[in-house]
Amino acid sequence: MTRNILVEEFKQIPLEKQKLEIVERKGLGHPDSICDAIFDRVSVELSKEYLKKFGMIMHHNADKSLLVAGEVETRFGGGEVKQPMLLIFGDRATEEVEGTKIPVKDIAIRAAKSWIKENLRFVDPEKHMRYQVEFKPGSAALTDIFKRKGKVLSANDTSAAVGYAPMTWTEQLVLKTERYLNSPEFKKEFPVSGEDVKVMGFRKNDELYLTVGVAFVDRFVESEDDYFRKKGDILKRLRAFVEENSVVKKIKLSLNTLDMRGRGVGGTYLTVLGTSADGADSGQVGRGNRPNGVIPLNRHVGSEAAAGKNPISHVGKIYNLLTHRISNEIYNQVSGLDEVYVWLVSQIGKSIDEPAIAAVRVITRSGTTIEGVRGQIAEVVDAELERIDKFCMELAEGKIPIC
Repeated sequence: MTRNILVEEFKQIPLEKQKLEIVERKGLGHPDSICDAIFDRVSVELSKEYLKKFGMIMHHNADKSLLVAGEVETRFGGGEVKQPMLLIFGDRATEEVEGTKIPVKDIAIRAAKSWIKENLRFVDPEKHMRYQVEFKPGSAALTDIFKRKGKVLSANDTSAAVGYAPMTWTEQLVLKTERYLNSPEFKKEFPVSGEDVKVMGFRKNDELYLTVGVAFVDRFVESEDDYFRKKGDILKRLRAFVEENSVVKKIKLSLNTLDMRGRGVGGTYLTVLGTSADGADSGQVGRGNRPNGVIPLNRHVGSEAAAGKNPISHVGKIYNLLTHRISNEIYNQVSGLDEVYVWLVSQIGKSIDEPAIAAVRVITRSGTTIEGVRGQIAEVVDAELERIDKFCMELAEGKIPIC
């Protein structure tokens, strides 16, 4: 097979050497992140059931979904949930094949409940969440893709995705900071900190600015003074972590900047369940982190959401993650490169291992020419596309994180 692979030099200053860089990370308990994680779990569980019953993954996409915020009354010492959150499951899923039925609704709700139990300490999936499953059968044309034979399936859409490598130290620090705040060790020391964490960072020359939002759990806060005391303790610990992991020494770190003393509950970031979805913010699939875990505003990004889409024909999922995989493989295998960007463009009906074009743009280091590395880069791209069937099964089994 001869694939359409384009490799060219990218005439740009590497991001770490540019004057401005902006990166965001929506944490584990952010409403958008909850949606991405739950609905990708739904896809994984549906894929398992299809493989078990039919020996192949059937048509499904669980990516048109919404988490509707509930209603709570926050109070120092512990508030109450007045109306539970609502999780709406949308789009398409195969419910029957030749008389054999799949309990799609039960699988979806069970997947959601298990994820909530594993990741959100104070959310009871029975009491604090309602579920509305709106999956419908797929169109004849798209479901027929799954009946066609071959090593890999045809693309279900004409679409494009882009990935890059490596992550800058700023991107890595923003990601590490959220993961640190949501680590078991941190939660053990600071149980008041909820899972809804957001980190917005920007680097201006050699100065780093981080604005962090952490939802406090009101049952652990006795008063306004207690809130600001605990906030100070968390900020102190967070500052030590950031300083230890930052490349630059000039750091401005802020936490929960909407807070205002003297306003009681209204001047603090309190939640009942550790997520703003309990009474403030709704969430949707695709509004959160890109597949490498951050929202990188200086980078090229695509418009497709990876979470919830089927893992064997939906290029919105496959190419979104594969472009990052290929970028990292190129960066690790080919020497003399500062940055790698990879685009994959699909054509509906064409095999997913034969993109309309696979384009690579690289920033070379001094002494490296594009002519000297073009062949190596093309070989890496070709090899990764050749094993795309294995990559898709890793996606189907949930082995590759999507946010």
